[in-house]
Amino acid sequence: MRRLLLVLLSIIGVMDIYSQNKSTDRQPVAAGRFYEADKETLTRDIEELFVDCKKSPGTWKVRAIISPHAGYIFSGKIAASAISSVPKNADISNIFIIGSSHVMAFDGASVYYVGDYITPLGKAEVNMEIANKLRNDNRVFSFPVTSHLQEHSLEVQIPLIQYYFTKMPKIVPIIIGTNNASTIKQIADALKPYFTPQNLFLISSDFSHYPTYKDAVYVDNNTAEGIVTGDPQAFLTAMKNNSSKNYPGLVTSMCGWASGLTIMHLAENDKNLEFKRIDYCNSGDTQYGDKDQVVGYHAIALIEKDQNEEQESSMEDLSFTKSEKEQLFSIARNSIRTMLYDNKRYQIDEKKIPETLKKQYGAFVTLKIDGKLRGCIGRFLSTDPLYDVVQASALSSAFEDHRFYPLTKEEYEKVDVEITILGPMKKISNINEIKLGKHGIYIKKDFRAGTMLPQVAIENNWTVEQFLGYTSRDKAGLDWDGWKNAELFIYEGMVIEENRK
Repeated sequence: MRRLLLVLLSIIGVMDIYSQNKSTDRQPVAAGRFYEADKETLTRDIEELFVDCKKSPGTWKVRAIISPHAGYIFSGKIAASAISSVPKNADISNIFIIGSSHVMAFDGASVYYVGDYITPLGKAEVNMEIANKLRNDNRVFSFPVTSHLQEHSLEVQIPLIQYYFTKMPKIVPIIIGTNNASTIKQIADALKPYFTPQNLFLISSDFSHYPTYKDAVYVDNNTAEGIVTGDPQAFLTAMKNNSSKNYPGLVTSMCGWASGLTIMHLAENDKNLEFKRIDYCNSGDTQYGDKDQVVGYHAIALIEKDQNEEQESSMEDLSFTKSEKEQLFSIARNSIRTMLYDNKRYQIDEKKIPETLKKQYGAFVTLKIDGKLRGCIGRFLSTDPLYDVVQASALSSAFEDHRFYPLTKEEYEKVDVEITILGPMKKISNINEIKLGKHGIYIKKDFRAGTMLPQVAIENNWTVEQFLGYTSRDKAGLDWDGWKNAELFIYEGMVIEENRK
């Protein structure tokens, strides 16, 4: 039956029922289901979403965003946070809205080229010139516009951008119907000429589908971590790792992963671009969702790096007050406790977070019981504010460290928390630059990588060569001497310990 369905879809895929000369505006199908159909009510709803959403720095030069496409009552605030990372009055020529098909399979992409998109807020003008050029110049874009007619993922984004931008840009609506990695790369190659600062790329995708609330937090964090590396293979590996853990109910880590992979291919060779996580929630965080089966939502931006930003910094310049240290430990402990006892994320009041804790530093959270390791996971890439990194790392250390069972309520009362704050990484060519006790090391070769914290070498009385060998073998999955033909990085770390007296 499945084979027959695929054959039928393939037949549909080569039958373009629209004439190139026929103008047919695409009518809304999500209105009244995913968002309000009444113009005035919809406008009020969207206004509230943009008022309440998490705001990004107004200085970002945004090239692309990843935005969810569920009903506004579930994911609207996250979508608003993604879109509002772009200035309202930004001089944008076109918005390429890209989503993966939920209703039709075909080996390529479909661009809407026969009319405009209609929503309760009016008409969103399609750039017909670009749409037709994509179709005419690239066979991979030859699939019919019928894939757009019942698809909600693009439509849900359009009222938000119609409301938000001072001057509504033209849109280029694209549906991807394939999971073939080679075809996705062809789609990205065809879009490359349009991936310029004058155009915004909007990737429409939700994240995990139908795991439990607690599992969704970990799965969605892992997927987002894969994205912010900027490495398409790391992204695919993160999703593969999620699948291998057999989380109950998990159908996909990202429903629009093919669209996400497309933007990663577009950005991968540009060292001046980086992905930034903006906000996250899942359907269980809303009053309308339960905790047993949830859908995850991330807002992520792809931005141009600030060339004037100071690239080198020293941990010697970083210090924390007693209150700031206590706040970090409070975030770590409350995050673990809230997940353990209430099965939900601990909500951090950003207004009470000092600027020092909003800076972009990596961090690892180490859990110990009676001096013995009970979990240690973190991030060394400084792409998120420190307080966010500490929260995510605390949860992962408690419940996701594959060396241990998830932390229990009984253990929580006995666990000690240690936080290691990491400075920026520096690539080295000579191991003599490694200072034991001061530097952590990160080893990367192809798609394998691993790290050990600065204090580990001192705790084990290792030499530099042993530090490299253990990291290479036990963390990066290479041979003992694998570090010799791998990329080597160092970073500084500051260890702060919890005072529970």
